[in-house]
Amino acid sequence: MVCGGRPLIGEVEMPAAKNSILPILAAAMLAQGAVRIRRAPRLRDVETSMQLLAALGCPAVRIDGDLLLAPGGPVGDTVPRPLMAAMRSSIYYLAPMLARGKRAHITFPGGCRLGERPIDLHLKGLAVMGARIVADGDHLDCAAPDGLHGTEIHLRFPSVGATETLLIAAAAAAGQTRIFGAAREPEVGDLAHFLIACGARIEGVGTDRLQVWGGALHGCEYTPIPDRITAQTVLCAAAACGGQVLLRRAPLAPLQPMAEILTRAGCGIRQLGENDLVLESDGRLLGVGSLSTGVYPAFATDAGPLLAAAMLTARGDTALRETIFSNRFGCAAQFARMGAELDCDGRLLQIHGVPKLHGAALTAQDLRGGAALVIAALTAEGESRITGVDYIRRGYEDIARLFGQLGAKITEVCLPVHTAASAGVSV
Repeated sequence: MVCGGRPLIGEVEMPAAKNSILPILAAAMLAQGAVRIRRAPRLRDVETSMQLLAALGCPAVRIDGDLLLAPGGPVGDTVPRPLMAAMRSSIYYLAPMLARGKRAHITFPGGCRLGERPIDLHLKGLAVMGARIVADGDHLDCAAPDGLHGTEIHLRFPSVGATETLLIAAAAAAGQTRIFGAAREPEVGDLAHFLIACGARIEGVGTDRLQVWGGALHGCEYTPIPDRITAQTVLCAAAACGGQVLLRRAPLAPLQPMAEILTRAGCGIRQLGENDLVLESDGRLLGVGSLSTGVYPAFATDAGPLLAAAMLTARGDTALRETIFSNRFGCAAQFARMGAELDCDGRLLQIHGVPKLHGAALTAQDLRGGAALVIAALTAEGESRITGVDYIRRGYEDIARLFGQLGAKITEVCLPVHTAASAGVSV
């Protein structure tokens, strides 16, 4: 429940990045020794990852806000179908299963319905590293009887997920692996730095060419980078609502595309020290014209719906073209229910700013689209009721508390989070 129309004022601290911690948890299965992940957020996808780790014989427990894993024992060869279907990141477990146990029985991963999301780059890369993969419908029977071996891999598209899958595999493979056309997102670099902390040798971090020398890994303690998408969620909300917010643990560099756009829209943004950021806005934004999402360091696809929500009441037009997913703007129909003037034609969302939005009954249909509905509701007059919050919980520990710290009038009805365990899966 959101009562909008209030400025956002105060400070918030950014949590560890969802898109870092999920592949890191999978990669931790390769270690021979305890792994401690600091500042682990209580996200739905993190909880699903913990169930998945337990199903594979590597349980994780929470201790003082951290996650503690004790890998090194026997590895299971099967992931229960509901856990695979619960999130896109379940695919990350294929590489450590093959590296440690040499067999894997899985189904295709689930996740938000953003359009076609193939895993062919993951599978083709693992195949050239020695895996045998047989598909039967949505089931994959995978084996690497001789283990994984280093090789040269050329990705035709800089897929974040495929890069991370192959990086995990390469860290455990025999010999040297070179990955060309690798994704350069900060979360890919974070996974590489975690593996390095575990003893891996990796060169080219932050570039599109990675060299990895496989070998035995040991345990470590590691703190993932701050969540840049959560930071952009706060920035877009404060820009549209008006006010002044201080973001702790929000370095400017990975937020630069969004910061430049919001500055063009009329906001003031400045960096404090190395890791903090201040945004000031009077809430009267200007349309920013035509923009396109792209691979890092371009404007992020995850941030598209967030910016769209902020631009609904801007003076002038904004056109957002999505280049990664075909259904990124599924939230557009919900914006229209609030009085927004827009047109969505596949990957292109055209917005003509209106003076105000009104509260409405809304339904979240994916993670970032759900967060965008919260932003729109915060700017609207009156009260909005948002359902489908399980999608939002996948990437935000407590979005009501996040914005409540900034003076927003927002509350969440606390219902049990649906998990695979509650659906009858034994883990």
